[in-house]
Amino acid sequence: MALAASALQALRFATFPIAGQIFFQSKLSIALVNLKPLVPGHVLVIPQRVTARFSDLRPDEVSDLFASVHKVSRAIELEHKAGAMTIAIQDGAGAGQSVPHVHVHVIPRTTGDFEPLDDIYPALEKVDIAEQHALSQRAGRGGDGGGLKVDADEDRKPRSAEEMRTEAERFTKLFPPEHRVEF
Repeated sequence: MALAASALQALRFATFPIAGQIFFQSKLSIALVNLKPLVPGHVLVIPQRVTARFSDLRPDEVSDLFASVHKVSRAIELEHKAGAMTIAIQDGAGAGQSVPHVHVHVIPRTTGDFEPLDDIYPALEKVDIAEQHALSQRAGRGGDGGGLKVDADEDRKPRSAEEMRTEAERFTKLFPPEHRVEF
């Protein structure tokens, strides 16, 4: 079931290369570390096929995506000794989605990480917008993140490719061989 290294290199988050960020693979989905995590362990699970909207996924992709979210969330929760998880999809621009590729945020939660607890949702919207801007900058496109305004966020700068690869290498070891990624 493991994808060949060349196939992993071809995978994209919308149009952005992500090979060094991938730590989990299934038949139709992958998980990747986040460029600008809200908290340590905040990762994304995406379908391998670039699809902007959840309703455009095929039934087999939906099943695989959520089976993957289940596996990834269990591993991340244990790894980060979290007491809870936030699992969220922003489906469409009106819902705060700024990268046109279905993605599920998997976020380990600990007591006091966001007060009040629902404050994670405005933060999630900001990180999605900031992520699009940072990915655009990293891809050498410049620009303003597609016309979106990005708040200055001094506490969460984009991580380096090396930082993300190191985390992906650590996370992939949490899974059985059929779901691991070779670096």
